[in-house]
Amino acid sequence: MKRSKKMMLTTMVLLSTTAQLAHAANDGKWMIRARALGVIPQESSSITPIGGKAKVDNSVVPEVDFSYFFTPNIAAELILATTPHNVKAKGTGLGTVDVGSAWLLPPTLTLQYHFTQFQDFKPYVGAGINYTIFYNEDSGALSSVHYKNSFGGALQMGVDIPVHDNWNLNLDVKKIWIDTTANFNNGGVIADVNINPWVMGVGIGYRF
Repeated sequence: MKRSKKMMLTTMVLLSTTAQLAHAANDGKWMIRARALGVIPQESSSITPIGGKAKVDNSVVPEVDFSYFFTPNIAAELILATTPHNVKAKGTGLGTVDVGSAWLLPPTLTLQYHFTQFQDFKPYVGAGINYTIFYNEDSGALSSVHYKNSFGGALQMGVDIPVHDNWNLNLDVKKIWIDTTANFNNGGVIADVNINPWVMGVGIGYRF
């Protein structure tokens, strides 16, 4: 009986120590994540003078982000990803027009609050800004195209799930506001486009 009690006590101490070590491993100042992102535009637009609406397709891309924890609850996150998108003008006076494609580079900086009262998962919310750069523009059926770079806001929510030592599984959702003015045919056609994508991410993180 005494031996059984001693074994139970030893097991409890070992489990407690393991849990404390796992918790400590996830208390570093830095976290690096690698995620797969689904970028789903929620566009609205106006096109002058041909009318119609711009349609921006979805994209799936890899992403890397870096977080720094000022306190156990407060962190800043910088995400780095670039996404290709094809664009069409639908319902215009000329029917559906292929207006080419462009790559977007929207580095986004958010300030986050991490909830630390849960042992098995660590949810967080955040808000910040993005600056979107358009490059590798292709005019499609038109003679020329230029997209204007822009600033916008960002909101996010997500969760880190500790899986082993410093490693975490991450799920993340962001709403990013991106608006641009697209100039086609040397100014002959102008489109004001709000892209405003939802960005869904899943990946792994390492905290140190």
